[in-house]
Amino acid sequence: MAGPLTALRERFTPDSEQAPQDTRPPGRQRGARRRGKPKRTGIRRFLTWRKLIAYVAGLCALLIGAFTVLYYSIDVPKANAQAKAQSNVYKYGDGTILARTGEINREMVTLDRIPTGVQHAFVAAENKSFYKDPGVDPMGILRGLVNTVAGKGTQGGSTITQQYVKNYYLSQEQTASRKIKELVISLKVDQRNSKEDILAGYLNTSYFGRVAYGIQAAARAYYDKDVDDLTVEQGAYLAALVQAPSQYDWAVASPKAKRLVTRRWNYVLDNMADMHWLDPAEREHMRFPVPVDPEPAPGLGGQAGYLVDAARNELIASGVSEQELAAGGWTITLNVDPAKQRALEKTMRQGLDGSAKGKPRAAGSAEEKQTRADAAATQGGAVSVDPKNGRILALYGGRDYTRHYLSNATRGDYQVGSAFQPVTDAAFMDAKMRNGPAAGGLSEIKRTARALGMDTDGGFDTKESVGLGLMGSSPLKMAGVYASFNHQGKRVTPSIVKSARRGDETAGPPEAVGDQAIAPAAAQQITRSLIMDGGKDAVRAVRRTSAGKGGVSDDKRAAWYVGYTPDLVTAVALFGEDAEKRKQIRLKNASAQRVAELWSDYTDQALRHAPAAWFDFGPESGAIPNPAQKGLTRR
Repeated sequence: MAGPLTALRERFTPDSEQAPQDTRPPGRQRGARRRGKPKRTGIRRFLTWRKLIAYVAGLCALLIGAFTVLYYSIDVPKANAQAKAQSNVYKYGDGTILARTGEINREMVTLDRIPTGVQHAFVAAENKSFYKDPGVDPMGILRGLVNTVAGKGTQGGSTITQQYVKNYYLSQEQTASRKIKELVISLKVDQRNSKEDILAGYLNTSYFGRVAYGIQAAARAYYDKDVDDLTVEQGAYLAALVQAPSQYDWAVASPKAKRLVTRRWNYVLDNMADMHWLDPAEREHMRFPVPVDPEPAPGLGGQAGYLVDAARNELIASGVSEQELAAGGWTITLNVDPAKQRALEKTMRQGLDGSAKGKPRAAGSAEEKQTRADAAATQGGAVSVDPKNGRILALYGGRDYTRHYLSNATRGDYQVGSAFQPVTDAAFMDAKMRNGPAAGGLSEIKRTARALGMDTDGGFDTKESVGLGLMGSSPLKMAGVYASFNHQGKRVTPSIVKSARRGDETAGPPEAVGDQAIAPAAAQQITRSLIMDGGKDAVRAVRRTSAGKGGVSDDKRAAWYVGYTPDLVTAVALFGEDAEKRKQIRLKNASAQRVAELWSDYTDQALRHAPAAWFDFGPESGAIPNPAQKGLTRR
């Protein structure tokens, strides 16, 4: 036994050369923190898992507490002031009154008058969980708040209850505080009211465009019938329409908007079938129900309606909601110059009657009868813009807004033909300056057209379609494109609204002159080429420097001339249209010269008292490349 005891004594003897071993677990050994892990410093002291969980729990408790306070402090208010809606006043640029609008068109109906299929169409379109949810969609609210704070405008996600609360109790302003109120009030309304009452309120307060509030007014405005007689197909269109009334109104919708609303109409019906509210076999045989043409409001005859519509659409595009605008109280001043407006109206009226030079035909003659027949099948549109600031100084939308609701100045469904050629040339010039001689092609042309403000949905697929100008556009868009050439290549977006005020509230479009669309040198070369190409015979009557390009579309349904002086850009177009069916037909007198004469006659009148001006080309910018070398020929 001596051996082991001796060894044990030696182990704990102070003179022992071997230090005693620490028998504690490795994680608890002396100096472990000092030798293995450095002490946490700075922000790392606060980012342990335990502390992070505590922070999150604290934040959740704070949010719950804050929401509880808000819930008990926000009461359901009285109905908003839409019932006290005022007129909107529209003025010319000099302050004279153009028109007054704003009479509210609505008729409240009970839910039992609305066919069940129509009710289901709205639920399928806007809020499939409506009959089960508590009145709100938390994720939708969060998404809406984030986008509002981030300045991204309105986003989807609101339930039918929320939309009813917004329409009936609150304003249409897009602020975080209004969103919070909407959330709280929606929860309370869902607890107090039945789903049937909420749905009836929503259908009676929604805005459908055509100054129609509520489903009954919409049924009358779009299908000329009472709500009781609406079919499921018609109800699905109205349900699709609520998302964007002005854009989706079939009478004025662009080809792209018609595709979008048709797609949404199908989406509504497919949802109804998925939710077993519609028999799949019945769904398969449904066809899109084209609505009737609208009846324009009184006082908007002649060009007034076209000008008011252009201003409304511009304000809506800039962020003013359609409901806010329809509720009235706005004073809206346009950029339109009354003298230039009168000159454009006179010129287009004479041109459409076949007497652009002011020489009427002999009454009763065969020539006069043929002229009248041709005129009935011809529509005209024109827009005149100041290239320095993008202001629309005159706009002609058609013979009479009350007889032809769709504005020929803003419609984009006719081919532009060879009026597109300068865009092709600009694309090659700009690409060559940026990337060298080998640059260019269809992608560059499409990019340039988009940068200059054109829609690029169709007509850009092949060299042939681009060379023939098969893409659609409007006089408004083409005036902007040529104004961009005139403004050293900076994109010019024509703007008709000078100011819009309602009490202390102001609204208006963004700056009309935007970023550089093409290089200044490329824009200068385009102007040089258009002076050579279009400034000789066609515009001889204008006694000043001018440039322009015109032509007839490949399908002979449109004739164009877009021309400009240093201080005025004007796009003029004539369109062939069947007066009864409102379908495109060939022009009876498809002549670019005819349109160029209209441009010349108007420009001479508009600038009669203006001093002569000259294009500012700056330094020489080199030779113009030959488009034929790229497989595209000038028409």
